[in-house]
Amino acid sequence: MTRRLIRTAVQLGLLATFVFVLFVVLDNKISVLPAAIHGHLPTHHPGFVVTDVTVFSCSGFNPFSSCRRNRQSWARVEKDLYLHTAWTSSAYVQFERKKEEELLPTDKVVIDLKIGRLAPEDEENEKDASDAWEKRPGGIWLKRTATRHASDSQKTITSIDVLFGADAVDPRPNWDIKDTPLLLDSRTETLEARLSIRRGFPAKVKKPTPRIGENGRFKIMQLSDLHFSTGVGTCRDPYPELTDQKCEADPRTLEFVGRLLDEEKPDLVVLAGDEVNGETAKDAATALFKAVKPMVDRSIPYAAIFGNHDDEGDLDRSQLMAILEELPYSLTTAGPEEIDGVGNYYVEVLGRGKSTHSALTLYLLDTHGYSPDERQFRGYDWLKSSQIKWFRNTAQSLKRKHDEYTHIHMNMAFIHIPLPEYRDWDNYFKGNWTEAPTAPGFNSHFKDALEDEGVLFVSCGHDHVNDYCMLSQDQDKKPSLWMCYGGGAGFGGYGGYGDYIRRVRFFDFDMGPGRVVTYKRVEWGDTDARLDEMMIVDGGVVQGPGDTR
Repeated sequence: MTRRLIRTAVQLGLLATFVFVLFVVLDNKISVLPAAIHGHLPTHHPGFVVTDVTVFSCSGFNPFSSCRRNRQSWARVEKDLYLHTAWTSSAYVQFERKKEEELLPTDKVVIDLKIGRLAPEDEENEKDASDAWEKRPGGIWLKRTATRHASDSQKTITSIDVLFGADAVDPRPNWDIKDTPLLLDSRTETLEARLSIRRGFPAKVKKPTPRIGENGRFKIMQLSDLHFSTGVGTCRDPYPELTDQKCEADPRTLEFVGRLLDEEKPDLVVLAGDEVNGETAKDAATALFKAVKPMVDRSIPYAAIFGNHDDEGDLDRSQLMAILEELPYSLTTAGPEEIDGVGNYYVEVLGRGKSTHSALTLYLLDTHGYSPDERQFRGYDWLKSSQIKWFRNTAQSLKRKHDEYTHIHMNMAFIHIPLPEYRDWDNYFKGNWTEAPTAPGFNSHFKDALEDEGVLFVSCGHDHVNDYCMLSQDQDKKPSLWMCYGGGAGFGGYGGYGDYIRRVRFFDFDMGPGRVVTYKRVEWGDTDARLDEMMIVDGGVVQGPGDTR
C-alpha cells in the first residue's frame, strides 16, 4: 500500500511538472515578443482601436497561473508592473485591439480611461447605460461606447503603454500619462506604475531642419551624463548637500537643465551619452523620455549618442534608438547598419534664410561601452576601423557640396568616451582636469582622421568631473584640434571630487567672422557666470591661446 501511494505521488508530481512546462512554453509562444521590439510598445500600428483593457497577474510557483494573452486579439505591454522586484509573481497590462474595419456591431471601443479606487464621476452626466464606467483590476475604469465612434480620433484610445515613477513623462505626440498610478497592490503603488494612453493614430514625426539664425548665430548646448533613473533617483555626491530635504536626482537635474534652456535658448542640444543610468533605470524608456522632454516642451531640436551606461537596463542600443528616432524634434538616427555601433551619423545645419547649403556639420559617433579585450586593453572600447572609414568617406563626399557655401563652413564632432589623446599633459588645456581620463587602452587614431578631415573640435562626456578643453597641434606646432569635455550635468551620476558643481558646456557660433566661443554654466553658486569662456575658432580656423589670426 505504501509503495502504491509513493508511486502515485511520483506520477502526480511528474504530471504537474509536465503541465507547468507546457504552460510556460505556451505562454512564451503566445506572449513573448521579438527581440527587436521587446521593451517598448508592440502595438504602434495604424488602424487599431482599443476595445478593452485589463491587468493579469501570475505566480512563479503556480503552474496554472499564466500571464499569456486571453486571445489573439489581445496585446500585452511587455513590462512587468513589479519591474521584476517581486520574484514570486508578475503582472502585466493587457489590452484588446482590433482594426477598425474588423469591428463587429456588438463591439465597443474605449473612449476614456481613468485610474481610481472609486468610480469616476461622469462630467457629462450621461445616463446611457452603455456608456457607464466599467471596472477593471488595478483601479482601471473604462468608458466604452458603440463602434459608431470608432473613427473619432479625438476620443478613441488606440494604444496603451506603461511608465514608472512619480516624475514619469511622455513626450510622444497624442500620448497622455495618467496622474494616478495603478492600484493593483502596494508594490505597483510604490513603483508608481502608470498607464499612458494614446488617442488617435500616430502620424510620422517630421524631423526639424536646424538653421543658422538671421543674426548669423547658432548655439549648441552639450548635455553629458544626465544619468536618469526609473523614478526620481537618489543624488550621488550632491553639492551643495540639501540639509532640509532628500536630494532627488532627476528632478534636480531637470530643474538645472530647464533653467539653462530658458536662459541660453540654444538652437540645438547634443545629448552626449549616458542619458540613461542603466543600473537604476529598470524601465529605460521612462528614463529616456525624461531626458528629451525639456527640449520637446520648448521645440528645440536635439541629437543623441549613447554612452556605456545607456544600454545596461532593459533596452539595448537598437531599441533605444528606435524610440529616439520616433520622438518629436529628434535628429537622432541609427546610421549605417554595416558599420560598428548604433548612432553613427551626421547633422547638417543649413545657412541663414532660405539657403539650402550646409553651414555647420556635426559628426556624432558611437564609442560603444567596455573593452572587448580586457586582458590586453583594460577599460573601455574604442572607435572601430569601420567607423573611421565611414567618417572619412562621409566627410570627403560632403566636402564638394560644403565648398559651395558662400561663407565659412565648419565641422565638429561629438563622442561619449574620450580619445586617448585627451591624456596628453604636454598640451595646453583650460578647465578642470580632476580625474584621470578613462580613454580606451587601444588607440585607433580617430584623432588623426578628425584633423585630416578639417574638424575644428571634438567634445565628449564620460568623465564627469573633467571639463577642460585641450589644444592639439600639428607637426608644425600649429593649432589643429580642440578636444573638450562637456562636464557631468546629472545628479544620478558621480561627482564627488573636490565639491564638484554640475555643469553644462555651450558652443556659440558667429558665422560672420567664422568664430566659435565655448564656455560652461554651473548649477549652483555664480549661476550667471560663463566659466572658462574662450574663443577656440576664428576665421574658420582652430585658434590657440594668444593667437591673433
